[in-house]
Amino acid sequence: MLQLSTSKTPQRDLRQFLEGVYQGRHLQAFRAGQTIPMNPLDIWVVCRGVVQLSTLYPNGDEALLGLACSSMPFGLPLSLIYPYQAIAMSDVDLMCLTLIEVQQSPDLTNEIFLHLSRRLRQAEAMLAMAGCRRVEDRLRQLLLLLQMEIGSPCAEGTRLSVRLTHQHLASAIGTTRVTVTRLLGKLKDENWLKLDSSRHIVLLQ
Repeated sequence: MLQLSTSKTPQRDLRQFLEGVYQGRHLQAFRAGQTIPMNPLDIWVVCRGVVQLSTLYPNGDEALLGLACSSMPFGLPLSLIYPYQAIAMSDVDLMCLTLIEVQQSPDLTNEIFLHLSRRLRQAEAMLAMAGCRRVEDRLRQLLLLLQMEIGSPCAEGTRLSVRLTHQHLASAIGTTRVTVTRLLGKLKDENWLKLDSSRHIVLLQ
């Protein structure tokens, strides 16, 4: 299953590249919980924060498709899923590029590809996680994935930079909020994780 690398390769910062190429273009800010508008010809790039990508089943249940973190692109041109929605999980700053801009710039195309590969690795990790029969194993794998994507080292372990609700976690692993609440309590008792004073998850590893 998911393995944490002890020597992570530094990620190239697409934000710096974009700011150099598109000086004077304003970033678009969204508050946590806001829905990000989607256009068939627009690609968004995350400059700050985390965006939740999801879809809805016919019965109204939500399924998590992934998390777009710093420098990651997302948008309708990059997906076949419908409906496809993006919601700011934290306050975010985004830059909007048109598909034509990306297609006409070899340098920009290359940078977008590099960060799409991060999304591919994340998607494969989520597919592997979905194959775990035990809900507890799926939750552990999800938290390890989040540790890599949005974790920041702290004195006690790794703090997830976004405050996740029990419903966020439940939607991601295909279970109920009540089950996630029970399992988080179990993991706390095992000293596997804790919540800090601002209700952020800290993985104690």
